[in-house]
Amino acid sequence: MVSPHIGVMSDIDLTLTISPTAYNRIEDMRTAKGNSRLYLRLSVSGGGCSGFRYDFSWDDAPKADDLTIDDVVLVDEVSVPFLNGATIDYVVSMMGEQFKVINPNATSGCGCGESFSV
Repeated sequence: MVSPHIGVMSDIDLTLTISPTAYNRIEDMRTAKGNSRLYLRLSVSGGGCSGFRYDFSWDDAPKADDLTIDDVVLVDEVSVPFLNGATIDYVVSMMGEQFKVINPNATSGCGCGESFSV
């Protein structure tokens, strides 16, 4: 695996694993868009049927309160407590392709896998 990576951001530690499949997909997107500084942003927000949801987006640069993981993933300071010990993977199935968070902090989740509770 590419990680686990432990980063320090304002005295906050985060252990987040990026699977080789996810890492390679991010690198493929960087190549396709011709942008070697493209980052996958992972954040946690309130919502979804289980209370919290994962939000994925693309960003060109880290913000002041971001933790950069393996120079490919950005996590904001507010999301860190929800993601410690998690793994980001990229899955391909009959239903499509997507980034997926495997999170040991989640006590339950919804049927579609898009939201969770702690």
